[in-house]
Amino acid sequence: MNAPIPLLNDPDWTRVSALPIRENHEDLVPASLAPANLACYPAYYKLGIPNAVPECYMRRGVYQRLLAASRSLPKGLTLLVMDSWRPYSVQQYLYDTLYNAIENHWPDKPAAELEQLTREFVSLPSTNPRAPSPHLTGGSVDVTLIDEHGLMLDMGSQFDEATPWSHTAAFEQLASPTPHEQQVIANRRLLYRAMIDAGFTNLPSEWWHYDFGNQLWAWYRGQPQACYGPTHPESLESRWRQEIDRRHQ
Repeated sequence: MNAPIPLLNDPDWTRVSALPIRENHEDLVPASLAPANLACYPAYYKLGIPNAVPECYMRRGVYQRLLAASRSLPKGLTLLVMDSWRPYSVQQYLYDTLYNAIENHWPDKPAAELEQLTREFVSLPSTNPRAPSPHLTGGSVDVTLIDEHGLMLDMGSQFDEATPWSHTAAFEQLASPTPHEQQVIANRRLLYRAMIDAGFTNLPSEWWHYDFGNQLWAWYRGQPQACYGPTHPESLESRWRQEIDRRHQ
């Protein structure tokens, strides 16, 4: 748990999006029904972001690995899921909001540079079945650690804070960290090691973002293909339609 977090390069999104997807059709499951050693707090819904869902849905394989990661933690600590499957409209809202904030701060920057700065913290919205936004696959999760009182551990920056301090290995680069910074380093290492050992990969620009099964995971694991493409929770209407179609075949 004390090994330093490696400094990884940002993803080459063009090559990430070119990786093939062989969908395995795993269903989405809700994190809120998990045992006590996995907590759920749908942050975007709580913040009132338009079209955010009041649940953290994820692929079954992701759910099982999150349970394993949480169970590996020291006594008194629990893994908290803050976001997972994300509707396209929410992805678009997050992207536009950050893009506009960056553009307002640097109005003279060209569009390509604004996009690059935005994509450091928010992926390009996409429903393309060959190159979906990572969260649209149900394979991405945003997580942190909470103590026995339900309070989040200090990770050195806020969830979704768009600053260099949110980079996973940012505090590892400090030559002489203060006692507070040493605690941040320990907390991030604890989260990182638990998630990596459970089979996830991390997005280097976000200490909270981990992937399994999607193209971003395949890129960092050196896998030839992903197994999660775009998906969505099953609605009652779609279930009824399928049942009626089967009944009248």
